Amino acid sequence: MKEYVDYGHFEFALHIFQQMRDSLVQGDNYTFPIVNRAISLLGPEHLKCGEMVHCSTIQLGFGENLYFSNTLIEMYAKNGLIDAAFRVFDEMPDRDLVSWTSMISGYVSNGDVISSYRIFRKMRIENLEPNLVTLLSMFGACSVDTNVVQGRKLHCYVIKNGMENDGSLKNSILTMYSKCGSFQDVEILFNTILRRDVVTWNIMISIYSSCGDSSRVAEILDKMRTEVIPSVETLTLAISSFAKSGHLLQGEKVHAYVVKTGVFDNILQNSLVEFYAKCGEVGKALQLFKEGPPRNYITWGAMMSGFLQNGYIKEAIEMFYQLQGTGMKPGSDVLRNLVLAYSHLGALQLGKVVHGFVIKNMICSCAEDKVAMETSLLNMYAKCGSIVIARRCFNQIAVKDVVSWSSMIEAYNNHGLGFEALQLFNCMVDEGVEPNSITILSILSACSHSGFVTEACKVFEYMTGRFGIKPDLNHYTCMVDLLGRSGELCKAREMIENMVIEPDSRIWGSLLAASRIHFDRKLGTYVAERMMELDHDTIDYDTLISNIHVSSERWVEAENVRKVMREKKLKKPPGWSCVEARGKLHGFVASDGSHPKMPEIHGILQCLNRNTMEEFG
Repeated sequence: MKEYVDYGHFEFALHIFQQMRDSLVQGDNYTFPIVNRAISLLGPEHLKCGEMVHCSTIQLGFGENLYFSNTLIEMYAKNGLIDAAFRVFDEMPDRDLVSWTSMISGYVSNGDVISSYRIFRKMRIENLEPNLVTLLSMFGACSVDTNVVQGRKLHCYVIKNGMENDGSLKNSILTMYSKCGSFQDVEILFNTILRRDVVTWNIMISIYSSCGDSSRVAEILDKMRTEVIPSVETLTLAISSFAKSGHLLQGEKVHAYVVKTGVFDNILQNSLVEFYAKCGEVGKALQLFKEGPPRNYITWGAMMSGFLQNGYIKEAIEMFYQLQGTGMKPGSDVLRNLVLAYSHLGALQLGKVVHGFVIKNMICSCAEDKVAMETSLLNMYAKCGSIVIARRCFNQIAVKDVVSWSSMIEAYNNHGLGFEALQLFNCMVDEGVEPNSITILSILSACSHSGFVTEACKVFEYMTGRFGIKPDLNHYTCMVDLLGRSGELCKAREMIENMVIEPDSRIWGSLLAASRIHFDRKLGTYVAERMMELDHDTIDYDTLISNIHVSSERWVEAENVRKVMREKKLKKPPGWSCVEARGKLHGFVASDGSHPKMPEIHGILQCLNRNTMEEFG
């Protein structure tokens, strides 16, 4: 039994135990702890077996055995039955350091850090000093609770008792300080560590990656290579950081190192595919996808996501058909990407097919995946024009997160239902769900399009005062657009000029459009001059500026704008649309006659035009 457990064959160990019982061989105080260990590692589905063993051992008189009771605590705690673990702990006549540590670790792993602190204090009252495992658990509790004060006390205890040279403890302390946001302590501790292992460096890379500081990540990676050899986890963390920041050169350096050293696995391959896609290098991403090791559904999902991020919608769908051809079952990531592709194309019927497939096959394995998939379907229905079904999907989400609420608010906004969006936002706040900056942006946009000036100003005021969200340029642009639409041009201008953020062409463009709508030529000329000072390559704004100059009879200025447009060779991208018919997608681009059915389409349009003329002529 012990051999099977040591080599990870836990079910075989239980099978041997069953054979032992069938042979009427009675276990001893060495047998049952092994059984408890096997059950704790197998997971909750074998917990009933563990409870049966517990009952049997009590009848056999093993209830007071210290070693057996410790393994019982571990079995219950690892499988989420922390109250049962505490009952065993509470009824033990004698407890050792392992008993206390198992209980502390159990509370931390189950998210009850307050109880872990309580048990730790009781242990100290019993004159038991924590060991390495106990301290690791307690630093884990401080990380979960972001309790930097308690963490510093434990750090002092480590130094006082001469344990500061242990590598695992130092790494745990580093993690604790980073989780608590105490980056100064992180730097001080990191610089005092004489022998830094791969884990130490990985923690530092992870910290600065989560902060979005890719330059610091590159610096740490270079220093790391002078001390230790980066692991595949190191390279994955680094490439993910460079993907977020779009730092192409640094990512290519990591890729070159990967090719040179051969340090590679599926997760790193997926990260490299995602990196090149996010940097707009779709060709390199596709080449890596084709040349890499055997692909799994995560790799397919990463490539589909890369196509979608760069606007290659049909290629993403084609990628899904290729996946089906391999016989591989699509995962939730792949299906979410497919739903997103159909959302972009407005392919409602095809989206419904995916929805049916998800329900029938119960694709999502965990609660987070389920919420993400349901939110993707909600967005799909909303973008395809079916707001009623979108709301139905929203209502069916059991545990709604901030993304689900924001998606439904944005859906109402896109359908021009500002009142419903505002109503849902108030409901969200009443439910105790804190909005994020995207939620606020959606509700401000909804108010702008529906003319709810007072309500929008109140939300903008609550943004910093009540929700603690710092407004960015997008929020200011939305407010300027709102005030401009309602004719409050002076207030809109004051908002731009009083911003702590440097205004860009978009926010000036909103005010420029408003000045033209309300025939304020003086303001329009002023804004046009401000925009000309900015370096922008947006043909829409240039056209608008030119028209403002024409309306003010400033012919020279208008011609100058047109000249700059010609020199920059600015062209407005052609409009395109997509129509779904009988399960197939048909794309159309302005002034393009390449569709094979174009003669028939033109014939039907002419027929409709004649009927219209006869009806109303």
